[in-house]
Amino acid sequence: MSDLVKVTIDGITVEVENGTTILNAARQIGGDIVPPAMCYYSKLKGSGGKCRTCIVKVSKGSEKDPRPMPKLVASCRTTVMDGMEVLNITSPEVLEARAGVVEILLINHPLDCPVCDQAGECDLQNLGYEHGLQKTRYEFERRTFDRIDIGDKIQLHMNRCILCYRCVFTADQITNKRVHGILNRGDHSEISTYIQTAVDNDFSGNVIDVCPVGALTDRTFRFKNRVWFTKPVDAHRNCSHEKCNGKVTLWYKGEDVLRVTARKDQFGEVEDFICNECRFDKKKTADWTLEHPTHISETSVIASNHYETFKPLPVIKENLTLQEANQRELERSFKI
Repeated sequence: MSDLVKVTIDGITVEVENGTTILNAARQIGGDIVPPAMCYYSKLKGSGGKCRTCIVKVSKGSEKDPRPMPKLVASCRTTVMDGMEVLNITSPEVLEARAGVVEILLINHPLDCPVCDQAGECDLQNLGYEHGLQKTRYEFERRTFDRIDIGDKIQLHMNRCILCYRCVFTADQITNKRVHGILNRGDHSEISTYIQTAVDNDFSGNVIDVCPVGALTDRTFRFKNRVWFTKPVDAHRNCSHEKCNGKVTLWYKGEDVLRVTARKDQFGEVEDFICNECRFDKKKTADWTLEHPTHISETSVIASNHYETFKPLPVIKENLTLQEANQRELERSFKI
């Protein structure tokens, strides 16, 4: 049996490995036919199947069984079959259902975009722009939660959370002990810690990067600037932590590093998780080796006024030899 199978998505055929999901097959093709994903994260085992934004229509099951699937399916959870045909943006049924999913996600979401630190790099903001309605049909009282600090560096805005579980899977897989999770059920479900235990471990800051909305924010960057006014630059350092490779993105405003984040790929997923020392404690240019400006998609608002011409910022370090030479030159200039 061949390890490769053929699948056609919106009329484009691609060969992928057997066991690949429809979503990852679409990602190999790229472009607009890639379904949006708010909960799936390729580096987090068990993620996906929560938000339903990636739903697609399978118009042909396979060559052996060409019957279409009776309902729309989550592309992040459905594996491809040889000869399968999938409709995404070419199906009015899919687009209508996706608009309904977005409306549900926005039911309890506050209109915080003007003050939210995630604005400009928010997946829900992009999704709402593409598929959202001008106004909601929801007439009931929205659920509300108080903001809480789950550590000295992270603040939780549960009102903005869409319960994607990414932060839970992140804590489960890259930390030794998870102290936060989903409490309660149904409409009362919320991300929280038991008796407000602080989230305190070497990699806790990564829950900020994986959050697709502004529910988990960096307190050290809070209200300091808008991301489209900053200049992202890829950099690295020799990190002492065995699980951190020290490869990050520095977000500059002038010569000041406002925040440090993990690098992300074209799908907005973290390439390698970084430790809290790199994220929160190293915010000087002298701490890093600068590589090149971060590539930003032209469709992102962050690309505004962003040029990929590398102009390293000056790093001021003490040079004792130069200081002594300057002192001798200064003494010669004095008249005896």
